[in-house]
Amino acid sequence: MHFRHAVEADLDRLLGCVVDESISWSHPERLLSYLESGNYRHDRIWLALDEDSGDILARAVWWGFPGGKPMALDCLYVHPSVGDRVGLAAELLRHAHAAFGERPAYHVFVSNGWRGDPKAAAAIAWRWEAAGRAGLTEELERLRYEWTADEPVPEPSDRLEFRGDDDDEVFVAAFRRVAEATLDHYTRQALVTMDPEAQAREDVNDYKQMPGDRSWWRLAYAKDGSLVGVALPSANAGGPVVGYLGVVPEHRGHGYVDDLLAEITRFHAERGVQRIVADTDTGNVPMARAFERAGYRNFAVRLVLSAKPGAESLNG
Repeated sequence: MHFRHAVEADLDRLLGCVVDESISWSHPERLLSYLESGNYRHDRIWLALDEDSGDILARAVWWGFPGGKPMALDCLYVHPSVGDRVGLAAELLRHAHAAFGERPAYHVFVSNGWRGDPKAAAAIAWRWEAAGRAGLTEELERLRYEWTADEPVPEPSDRLEFRGDDDDEVFVAAFRRVAEATLDHYTRQALVTMDPEAQAREDVNDYKQMPGDRSWWRLAYAKDGSLVGVALPSANAGGPVVGYLGVVPEHRGHGYVDDLLAEITRFHAERGVQRIVADTDTGNVPMARAFERAGYRNFAVRLVLSAKPGAESLNG
């Protein structure tokens, strides 16, 4: 078996890697679109090739911001003829991780109730085991929500003032405060290995790379002028999203999460948006309830398999 990253000459064969399982994958249209946008790159697509025939027996595709590092494993494929799918997939991931110098998380999109669907459960099972063998042993389930234009548009908050700010440092400071005692898994995990300011700065930089306009970002202030929280309408390749929202510790417990989410929803709706998507961890019950109060519907699940904090990097 020969392991290497893809090159342009592999494109036709890459498009022939078709997944017929009930699971998200990089189908041909997505592969071509994301290669054009830069979210996929040939050096972030890794292949296991039969040494004799040169046929692709396994393929792994990582997503990232154009010009940036690989951030998420998007698709894991092994040809049906392979007897040990788990073993080959795990070995492919290990080769790619060694080249990247880190272990990006694996994001798998599935429908609600996937555990009760034998086909979906089987598709997840061997990928889950392969990811674990390659060091992605942490498991997280996130609920996917959507708001559609047939829902009422929220009224503006009568107790908060929302203002933009062109200074990124103001948002870094706000993100740092919101991160204190947060229920968000990603933030808590990052703070295991990063100091709070570095973590907040990284978050701000990541959101700046999303397709949503920087000018959309808002800070929320109470009547006395104190900062209450942050509300970031944004967008990804799939369309408008609830990018980020959070309340600073001293203002929690007063339902301000509803005001922040309403502001993001109203902002998108007034732009004529027909659908807004958002995710939250299954363990973040207050956020899930806020989505439901705001008319968002849970339509799917995102499984995230990641390395333990501190074990993502392979460069020591």
